[in-house]
Amino acid sequence: MIHDGRDSYGRYLEDFEVGDVFKHWPGKTVTEFDNHLFSLLTMNHNPLHIDENHMQQNHQHGKILVDGAYVISLVVGMSVRDTSGKAIANLEYEQIRHLGPVFHDDTIYAESEVLEVRDSRSRPDRGIVYIESRGYNQREEQILTLRRRFLVPKREG
Repeated sequence: MIHDGRDSYGRYLEDFEVGDVFKHWPGKTVTEFDNHLFSLLTMNHNPLHIDENHMQQNHQHGKILVDGAYVISLVVGMSVRDTSGKAIANLEYEQIRHLGPVFHDDTIYAESEVLEVRDSRSRPDRGIVYIESRGYNQREEQILTLRRRFLVPKREG
């Protein structure tokens, strides 16, 4: 059989069990370019993310903070291959908590834990998976946690 990668990208409902933990790899080193581009593309012109001089003079950390929405996007994106790669839809994001700062040149790693798996109430060919994803920096300090629900097909949908 020929495998082109699509069959191993994400999982079907039956492939999830409560308590499963997926360690996502590789990590991603956040560059100055990544942060500035994301901030400018999303029109987030907060000096926390784009003004080094301001941060050196006026902020407790003394240097630019990486845009939190970028960190969320990065952790979710890192989880897709192992979790929601076959998703029909993302349904909900909740309990997003920024637990520590992220700076240029930090490397982010992530893992996701399955909290709940259930059949769809309206469509028998699919179900809902509820996970918690956690982001860590290169010092293994947890910097982010979030929960999300996504809709995935059953294997024999």
